[in-house]
Amino acid sequence: MSKVQAQTKSVRELLSGVKYGIDFYQREYVWARRNIEELLNDFEGRFLASYDESHERITVSKYPHYFLGSIITIAESGMRYIVDGQQRLTTLTLLLIHLQHQLEDIDDVSLVRSLVYSPKRGVKDFNLDIPERRDCMDALFRGKGVGAIDGNDASVNSLIERYGDIEELFPETLKGEVLPLFVDWLIENVNLVEIEAQTDDDAFTIFETMNDRGVNLSQTDMLKGYLLANINEDDVHAMHNKKAQAEGAWRRLTGNLNQLWPGEDEVFLKLWLRAKYAETIRERRKGATNRDFENIDKFHRWARDNRKRLGLRRSDDYYEFITLRFSYFARHYVTMHQASWNFTPGREELYHNMYISFSLQYLLALAPLRVEDDEESAHEKIRLVTTFADIFLARRMANFRRNGYSTLVYRMFVLAKRIRDKDVVALRDCLLDELAKMGDTFAGITGEGQWGQPYALNNFTGRSIKYLLARMTTWAEQQCGMTTTFETYARPQGKPFEIEHIWADSFDKHIDEFSHEIDFQRQRNFFGGLVLLPRGDNQSYKDMPYEEKFEHYPKQNLLTASLHPLTYKNNPNFTNFVKRSGLPFKPHPQFKRADLMERQELYRQICEQIWSPDRLLADD
Repeated sequence: MSKVQAQTKSVRELLSGVKYGIDFYQREYVWARRNIEELLNDFEGRFLASYDESHERITVSKYPHYFLGSIITIAESGMRYIVDGQQRLTTLTLLLIHLQHQLEDIDDVSLVRSLVYSPKRGVKDFNLDIPERRDCMDALFRGKGVGAIDGNDASVNSLIERYGDIEELFPETLKGEVLPLFVDWLIENVNLVEIEAQTDDDAFTIFETMNDRGVNLSQTDMLKGYLLANINEDDVHAMHNKKAQAEGAWRRLTGNLNQLWPGEDEVFLKLWLRAKYAETIRERRKGATNRDFENIDKFHRWARDNRKRLGLRRSDDYYEFITLRFSYFARHYVTMHQASWNFTPGREELYHNMYISFSLQYLLALAPLRVEDDEESAHEKIRLVTTFADIFLARRMANFRRNGYSTLVYRMFVLAKRIRDKDVVALRDCLLDELAKMGDTFAGITGEGQWGQPYALNNFTGRSIKYLLARMTTWAEQQCGMTTTFETYARPQGKPFEIEHIWADSFDKHIDEFSHEIDFQRQRNFFGGLVLLPRGDNQSYKDMPYEEKFEHYPKQNLLTASLHPLTYKNNPNFTNFVKRSGLPFKPHPQFKRADLMERQELYRQICEQIWSPDRLLADD
């Protein structure tokens, strides 16, 4: 084996003027949303720990460096091939693409772009050059947005999803005037070690050595060791029996958690400690320092330093922490997690909230649970919290608000502390009070919210509008006795559903009501002018005038079909539903501006019924 060359490099040094490729045997990009969430939270915390509003950009060079890990490369035919580390380099590239769209200074934009896309031998190409990803990367680079890209393999789908996560989760505290300083820190102070191998054999030897030799203890292992070490008895035999029971329970519980997803044991332990024991969180302001919430990232240390807060004083406390408390909360977490990813009648809210990536629902749901709760009480507490989250998130969507992790984590932690250990009645009162104090209501749909504009489709609301339309369509059909479920529209077995504009993109057909095309385009995107149609049908109707495609609507879903008079004839289930609900459904043989605003009002009232706080007042 040749001598190994290793060098610490900044992101700029690593990505400037170098073309990276990957070999066929490791082409999948498999990072999940949680990886993006953790990385962005880590970046935010490390950067803000040094940042001050008075700092100029030159000051950033003195900030502490952040180590992102190592990569293994090998040079061949003018390119460097990545043997290990493509997940991190791909994610950094996606983040840089996002940042170059947010920067305003031309020099800053050019610098960031050069780390993504640069000339090599007279040809411009991506610095991370993987043929089957080029079209996707090009679309993202040019700002077409994730909704404009069709995924054609697993890696491309992952790229699209993770880029969407970056757009949604990028911290608000790093936007605006602070953004250029953060970008400076990212490209100059975030470091990786590049290990350069001379041959394929050398590369694989290094890779195997780094990944196979030795067993690194995980945080979970270290916490287990600390807890077991403190189980002591005067009777040696009794002590060994207790330790064996606790160790067996730990192994079973972590095994159940990791069957959900590899590494889920660490995810759960962080959630549980934050939900039940953390008292403080870093303030969402520049210069704030990490507190309990952030320090629990290293939960094996935090638990040891806060053992009294965890009630760990005597030997029996350590034993019961594993066999009673860990067991109780892990069991409920596993049940919630399974319902979040697999549609489960009676636990629909968990699925709905996770569909829009609201992972903070676990933090909220664990907070009021108590080991003393019977199954009925525990189930009702979880239902109340996840129903609250469902209503809370939908209201925010209708007011153009983001529901990303970094936007809501502070508010949800404060709420989790408020509802911690509450009984069912007190919990319900707290959640109803939280909704009553909430400034956002569905009046935002008709333009009575903070923005003063009716809810509409734009570059940021597409995902939310598709979700709301799927929920509304499902609810309306269920009210009429149909067997529809949310999955029918959110994750169909056949063609996916897409947002259909009721008005075709033809300004010349609407000059009787609009003197300027920009006004037509703006109102064409209003919520009330949108429905869901299967892909294919959506494309075939796209350019038709309303009077033509309107005739095809009766065969579509109920919300779409309600535009046509036939839906109101010989259809007692639907007409009884309209009468019972009091909703202003009516046919629209033509669709003018007044019709659009009537549908906008209809959608508002539908949302108010679906996401009514009254759902917190009774069982399912």
